[in-house]
Amino acid sequence: MPGIQSTFLAMDTEEGVEVVWNELLFTDKKAFKAHEEKIKTMFEQLVLVDHPNIVKLHKYWLDVKDSKARVIFITEYVSSGSLKQFLKKTKKNHKAMNARAWKRWCTQILSALSFLHSCEPPIIHGNLTSDTIFIQHNGLIKIGSGGTFQMAVLEIQTNGDTRVSEEAIMRARHSLDDPNMREFILSCLTLNPDKRPTANNLLFHRVLFEVHSLKLLAAHCFINNQYLMPENVVEEKIKDLDLNMVMAEIRREGRPGAQWRYSEVSFLELDKFLEDVRNGIYPLMNFAVSRPHALPRALSQPQEDPQKAKTPTPEPFDVETRKVVQMQCNMELNEDKTQWHLTLLLILEDRLHRQLSYDLLPTDNSKDLATELVHYGFIHEDDCEKLANFLENAFHKYRSPLL
Repeated sequence: MPGIQSTFLAMDTEEGVEVVWNELLFTDKKAFKAHEEKIKTMFEQLVLVDHPNIVKLHKYWLDVKDSKARVIFITEYVSSGSLKQFLKKTKKNHKAMNARAWKRWCTQILSALSFLHSCEPPIIHGNLTSDTIFIQHNGLIKIGSGGTFQMAVLEIQTNGDTRVSEEAIMRARHSLDDPNMREFILSCLTLNPDKRPTANNLLFHRVLFEVHSLKLLAAHCFINNQYLMPENVVEEKIKDLDLNMVMAEIRREGRPGAQWRYSEVSFLELDKFLEDVRNGIYPLMNFAVSRPHALPRALSQPQEDPQKAKTPTPEPFDVETRKVVQMQCNMELNEDKTQWHLTLLLILEDRLHRQLSYDLLPTDNSKDLATELVHYGFIHEDDCEKLANFLENAFHKYRSPLL
């Protein structure tokens, strides 16, 4: 269906962050009307997709005029540019592709595709190239809105060449010294779809296992509960450690065992690894049980009469899409010691700091306060229970001395 897309950098004045304003123009209104319900269904489904390696679609709306129609949709802004731009810079500087980075990128792309394919109903990207894959300064990969994965893999190997010809495939194949990488790419190029591995299958390919699964699971467990810990928790824990203490030991009969001491751990590398996990560079999708991700049904908004509408821009939704990565709070009694004043600091995944203050009433409880913050768009609904537990612990800590 023909459409002309325009893209503009815009500012979300409520959240104070840059976003991308996209316009898809349809000059044939009759053809648009024939596909309108399909377009709405697709966008309503995409708005509900939430994954660290997928560019977030915040909202969309239709603007239908007399002779033409527009689909306007607001997406997350990825500032560092596309993977294609990055690869072209690498080629220009005559630098070889780093195998470790290649593995990280493949894992993140596959994690996003595996998530989309496991949705109910499945979502097919349909336009995945190095132009629609974006890389952030911290190495986080995000795939843009919609082609196939094998084309992107080959473009990485050929340093961003737009045309992936038979010659380019052979050149990339013979340039790989690692037989596992070569096997990985060839399996992606299998012509028979029944024999070609799925995105989820490829996540378990031995070439992508860079981090031990137990280490990765432990890191994700740590990150998911880090709101209870200070941001510099690694640094704080080091102060209390005896670096000569044995942290792990292998005992062997009839011969010396092996010991691993804290002094042999690189805490700088550990801190960097935790930061990478927090930023989504090492997703946990590989180890999750394969099951459909049911997307909740989004209700279509009634379309306003364009003649009566003052502006095509709708009222913003009160929905927070970013997750909280850290929480801090403080409680103080007022001057006459009769009421508690709560100050809550929330750090979101994009490092935005949100500070809230409130005079607590005797009837207030942690669950209701957390639910209210979700209702007014201050926190993501997935963080509701986590915040309620955090507030409950804070209430117990501050109020107990007075009991």
